[in-house]
Amino acid sequence: MTDASGRLEGRIALVTGASRGIGAAIAKRFATEGAHLILVARTTGALEELDDDIQKITGEPATLVPMDLTDFDQIDHMGAALHERFGRLDVLVGNAALLGTLSPMGHVDPKVWDQVMAVNVTANWRLIRSMDPLLRQSEAGRAIFVASTVGAEARAYWAAYAVSKAALEMMTRTYAAEMETTSVRANLINPGATRTGMRAQAMPGEDAASVKPPEDVTETFVQLAESTCDLNGAIVDCR
Repeated sequence: MTDASGRLEGRIALVTGASRGIGAAIAKRFATEGAHLILVARTTGALEELDDDIQKITGEPATLVPMDLTDFDQIDHMGAALHERFGRLDVLVGNAALLGTLSPMGHVDPKVWDQVMAVNVTANWRLIRSMDPLLRQSEAGRAIFVASTVGAEARAYWAAYAVSKAALEMMTRTYAAEMETTSVRANLINPGATRTGMRAQAMPGEDAASVKPPEDVTETFVQLAESTCDLNGAIVDCR
């Protein structure tokens, strides 16, 4: 059982891309703070391994949702199922993302472009669309999405990924503006250089030990997930 301070005690939190990297680190940290986790990822085995870790922390199983987020109708089905089971959602963390290929803009394969946009932008829009009614049912709904430096500062060869993160930033800030008079708050976190599989893919040959581990950014996610957080439309930089 956890002996943490329980800053998320009783809160229901959904995390996408939960099976590894930043998503898995968020899930474990949220568990230590008392949240009930709804974990979404494509790989069932990896989710089950993560659930074993969470049960060691909390003594209770997470809710596992093996799903490809580009199967957009399944997002709606998940929203309906969560409404039936819980009646609300307190925290939504849109973490799942694809890097695509790093290449000149004109050389990106159209299928790769579409895949990156589907996961990084459209899936998060579908999550907002499906989870908004549940977040509004919370006394303090919190939506958190993962930004990137290349989404705000143009950098050659980052192509679809950079464009998708710029779109995600504007989408989140627009949603935040719409939520201003409600109890829902929406923000972004830029984790900066972090030791993940995506980072290794983007920076082959980099010494992984020179990059901070995912666990180092989880405190910021907890802060934005707390019911007392009053930020809205912000981008919190963890670089």
